[in-house]
Amino acid sequence: MKDMYNNIEIAQVIDPVVASASVTAVEVDLQGYNSATILAYFGTNAGNLSGTNKWTVELTHADDDGTGSAGAYANVGSDDVLGVTPSSGVILTLDADAEDNTAYKVGYVGGKRFIKIGLTKHASAPNIPVSICVVKGDGEMRPAV
Repeated sequence: MKDMYNNIEIAQVIDPVVASASVTAVEVDLQGYNSATILAYFGTNAGNLSGTNKWTVELTHADDDGTGSAGAYANVGSDDVLGVTPSSGVILTLDADAEDNTAYKVGYVGGKRFIKIGLTKHASAPNIPVSICVVKGDGEMRPAV
């Protein structure tokens, strides 16, 4: 049977919104799951994106500190993700109008329990519709809870 429904869980990171400012990084706990994919959806921006007027998505990760909470967060590196080459934790950069109105996916394979995803507005980046979620998969318990 081709059942993905009972094998994944969705964690909403950024609710659908027209972003006009940076969004503080949101923590996602991956305990009980052996895979994760970040899905970022961007609509049409309200101006012109450029090398200085841009949006970036950052990804950091951390181990459990022994108490069930995240330890110190560090930027992900190229061995921690699939589909992109991060730079200082930046996994996506929207700096040209041709890059909006697009859905992006990034696989996380870093092996840490916690990840954090943030959205940063640079300079006078135009407002942009955005939604970001994490699909947690390969759960140790099925159906996924």
